[in-house]
Amino acid sequence: MRFNPSSIIARKRDAYELTSDEIAAFVDGFTRGDIPDCQMSALAMAIFLRGMTTAETVALTERMLASGTTLHWTSAAAPIVDKHSTGGVGDKVSLVLVPLLACCGLQVPMLSGRGLGPTGGTLDKLESISGFRTDLTIQEIQQLTGQIGCVITGASSELAPADRKLYALRDVTATVPSISLITSSIMSKKLAENLDALVLDVKFGSGAFMKTLDQARSLAKSLVSVGERMNVPTRALLSDMNQPLGAMVGNAVEVDESLDTLRDAGPSDLRELTLELGSALLEQTGRTASAAAGRVILEGYLSDGQAYEKFGKMVAAQGGNLEAARVIDPGVELEAVESGYVKAMDTEQLGYAVIEMGGGRKVQTDRIDHAVGLQMFVRTGDVVGRGQPLARLFAAESKREPAKSMVQRAIIIGPDEPDELPLIAERISVAT
Repeated sequence: MRFNPSSIIARKRDAYELTSDEIAAFVDGFTRGDIPDCQMSALAMAIFLRGMTTAETVALTERMLASGTTLHWTSAAAPIVDKHSTGGVGDKVSLVLVPLLACCGLQVPMLSGRGLGPTGGTLDKLESISGFRTDLTIQEIQQLTGQIGCVITGASSELAPADRKLYALRDVTATVPSISLITSSIMSKKLAENLDALVLDVKFGSGAFMKTLDQARSLAKSLVSVGERMNVPTRALLSDMNQPLGAMVGNAVEVDESLDTLRDAGPSDLRELTLELGSALLEQTGRTASAAAGRVILEGYLSDGQAYEKFGKMVAAQGGNLEAARVIDPGVELEAVESGYVKAMDTEQLGYAVIEMGGGRKVQTDRIDHAVGLQMFVRTGDVVGRGQPLARLFAAESKREPAKSMVQRAIIIGPDEPDELPLIAERISVAT
């Protein structure tokens, strides 16, 4: 197909709807290297400014998906499912949910990422387990998913390579917040897994990429619409990220908290969100007649130890040693300097405090210190007294400053009791 990239950029800039052929030619040319970065950046900016229709977003997702290979499940005897989170502080749901779903007879080839800004990365957390591999080949993903029922690994460069190239441009051209570009990026990678069902955890609040419920709702509807139009049953939950999920923020500390949850303990909010996401997938795949029935099954696998055992098998299959001690630095407590209610938290700032201690990356080449982290002692709405411990920082003394002051400022105490924040604000499906 002969076409003029500049004319396509101009059409989108002037708010005309692009055809699927125009989008395909542009993505293919960019992936091959025939279309230079400057023209792709211009199109991304036009999309950011003018938006895309659902049809355009589907076409973009389809072409980005087609730019690489997909996973194949020639002998899959069980539904292939996955979950995606838009990222949050203390979000360790994947570590609990993946083995739980595998216990239910579902297969979960989860492709995860690393930390992005203040939000922690699932792969970074798992690499605090001695020997754990996050670089499985496509063949290993398919083999181990069939044998164990689940894997958690990084995305191969063979899957949706157009997204990899485009994301690098979006990051430096301030076009990351585009709903259509976010949707095509997420869905092209997830649909490369050749799924039978997908559930999405779209977070909103001070520690999320989407700061407001309205923004999260718009993204969730876009994601669900694209999934359904591409014949993958897709649902989304809008979950609160105005405070960390669970008590622990970091890498090794979050793995340990996940293990507590798999042993049928752990924090109630982490358990609740995991069960809600898992029961949605069980209903979507027809494994249970309702989400409520799925929840009962999931709770059973937590209480009888099978979920913990499955996680151990997955870790061993990926080269990890779950029994090896995970080093956690000594802790120091931070105390309240005034009495009152915990009015709010700057959750993003809490995530950056962990990065400041070395638990995340300021630049892509930074090495992660898995031993540092943060433990929260309070939740929004709690009453605290002067001198009461608010949090514990796990870090060597040389790394604690200025993280201590960042955490202190992030926990906002006031005289008035705040409104209660529901963990799950809404559920989005094709019928919504």
